[in-house]
Amino acid sequence: MENTSTFTTFILDGYFILDKQKHLYFTIFLFVYVAIVLLNALLIAVIYTERTLHNPMFILVCHLSVNDIYGSSSLIPHLLFNLATQFYKISLTNCLIQIFCLHTFNIIELTILAVMGYDRYIAICHPLRYHSLMSPRKLQIIVIFMWFYPLITFLCYESLTIRLTFCNAIITKTHCVNFELIKLSCTDITVHSIIGLSTMVLFMLPQMLVILFSYAQILRVCLYSSKECKTKAVQTCTPHLLTLLNYFIGCFFEIIQSRYNISYLPYDFRTFMALYFMIFPPLFNPIIYGMSGRVIRNFVYEFVFCKKGGCVKTLSN
Repeated sequence: MENTSTFTTFILDGYFILDKQKHLYFTIFLFVYVAIVLLNALLIAVIYTERTLHNPMFILVCHLSVNDIYGSSSLIPHLLFNLATQFYKISLTNCLIQIFCLHTFNIIELTILAVMGYDRYIAICHPLRYHSLMSPRKLQIIVIFMWFYPLITFLCYESLTIRLTFCNAIITKTHCVNFELIKLSCTDITVHSIIGLSTMVLFMLPQMLVILFSYAQILRVCLYSSKECKTKAVQTCTPHLLTLLNYFIGCFFEIIQSRYNISYLPYDFRTFMALYFMIFPPLFNPIIYGMSGRVIRNFVYEFVFCKKGGCVKTLSN
């Protein structure tokens, strides 16, 4: 067999442009990461403390916040470290760990959003059966599934990448992505590319079908409902729809970058597209759900702005 040089350390080429304004980018990423952790931790704390929020929808919102902290922590501290040290290399092991964390974050996010869509469908279309269909026992099973299904199935898929050898060391991003790593393989990647597209369908299609079915049914019910019911349905679904929109914008950017040559676009915009997934959904999700829930707004208002015994008037329920 012919000897081939293989690489176990990779250069993250995306940092070399950021290096020109590394102090600015470091400050921005640090501020964003602190905001993500604080906002999501606050939302989790409010839901955990306020007993009136112990219902399926807000329990799912709580898991969404946990996942957002998990996803952003998989990338942003690494960005900050690299900008601070100007060390733009990553080992194969750390690259594979980062790939696992970032990809499972995306799959878990979509799975949670699908369950939340189903929850809204049950609440609006079958309100009398809601407590039986979304009982605590069933919710526990759903929660276990939406975490362990992505973690186990993606690990099986990533085992194919682990077996590869690599003949190039340049990753044209600020972080590791599975398809970007596969493209550096010494062997033909046609099979891996086909398997990658197939698993993408497996990881995303069932959730998307659940979301489409849920909102098709909600729309059908709203068409024959009173104006008051339509207004209530819109208020109930708007936060989830905004979160979905935020997620799928990130999906669109990631697919465009991974599968097509976009070198003609400005580098700053490509960097924005690459980091959208890890920054904007985790940052805006707690804001969307925090602003949409009156109980949460009241709790935060009293917790942050009111001293003990010092509040004369609080927001009305």
